Amino acid sequence: MVKNAFISVISQEEKEENKGSAEFQVFNFTNKIRRLTSHLELHRKDYLSQRGLRKILGKRQRLLAYLSKKNRVRYKELISHLDIREPKTH
Repeated sequence: MVKNAFISVISQEEKEENKGSAEFQVFNFTNKIRRLTSHLELHRKDYLSQRGLRKILGKRQRLLAYLSKKNRVRYKELISHLDIREPKTH
């Protein structure tokens, strides 16, 4: 995984201003998910990391649901920007 590929997406100034925004949190969770996924490809039996990955996935899913209800345009823009699939609706 290329570490700097997603760091350049959000500039340093935006990082300092919007650390609490839903977009920034989804961005951070996505980076953690990608890092843990690459770790789990090497260490398949690391069950604690698998649990952590599932927890982070749930947090990101809840944040994305919140963002889609609050502002659909920002949600669609973020999904396309981070190359995330839209979650299935029941």
